[in-house]
Amino acid sequence: MQKIRNNFHFCILGILFATVILVWYSVLKEDRAGKLTIAFFDVGQGDAIFIESPSGNQILVDGGPDKSVLRQLGKVMPFYDRKIDALFVTNPDKDHFAGFIDVLRSYKVAAVIEPGTKGASAEYKVFEEEIRKEDAKHIIARRGQEIALGGGAFLQILFPDRDVSGLATNDGSIVAKLIYGNTAFLLTGDAPKGIENYLVDLDGKNLDVDVLKVGHHGSKTSTGDSLLGYASPAMAVISSGKNNRYGHPNEETLARLKRFEVEIYRTDQLGTIIMESDGENIRVK
Repeated sequence: MQKIRNNFHFCILGILFATVILVWYSVLKEDRAGKLTIAFFDVGQGDAIFIESPSGNQILVDGGPDKSVLRQLGKVMPFYDRKIDALFVTNPDKDHFAGFIDVLRSYKVAAVIEPGTKGASAEYKVFEEEIRKEDAKHIIARRGQEIALGGGAFLQILFPDRDVSGLATNDGSIVAKLIYGNTAFLLTGDAPKGIENYLVDLDGKNLDVDVLKVGHHGSKTSTGDSLLGYASPAMAVISSGKNNRYGHPNEETLARLKRFEVEIYRTDQLGTIIMESDGENIRVK
């Protein structure tokens, strides 16, 4: 009996030691060393972008078409971290928000930011109900808003600049610029060329970035010459599903990107794409 008790004590000590090591290792892993991380999740035919600021604040820009976003979150967030600071819905089409239903059920969410257009699907009604249950702060995005993410990183809302409740979902899509130090990412949702050209006319010089998240999954309706000329990105990320029925990304869009000498990264070919910025340089991990 004494031997059993001794073995039990050793077992408890072993578990406590392993727990201490795990917590210590997790803290070390969370040392962000002044880095901004942005992960373009592979969620099939949809958009989902995870951003972690240098101070550790975390947001999701779009949630993909289904609960696959949870699997991707589990790869970039420690198991004990069950809080997300904000969800951004660039437009209320299912391939951008449906995964947020499960995110709201699984994580504590502080705020939800939308463009003001309304989804027509049954899933969107469920999404709205989950927001109410969560009691998250509900914000309508407008041009001029700057959302501080911590550590010097912030999101600058470029569009909408008006009430878009009567517009088609793509036309009212949120367009935002993520800025950290001297590096910048342009997140365009599903905004079509008409909105791109409108933003060029408003303030084309402000569109200059290092990385472009290609609009509408690489559809030929987005990523026009005017935007590419003013944004002048070194890299572009296309979020689309492998062998999707829409033919995304479109060959015309790919040709335009190549003509502007933009390095292309595709989730349908590479899976989740993770980039890291120290405020001066961006590297693909």
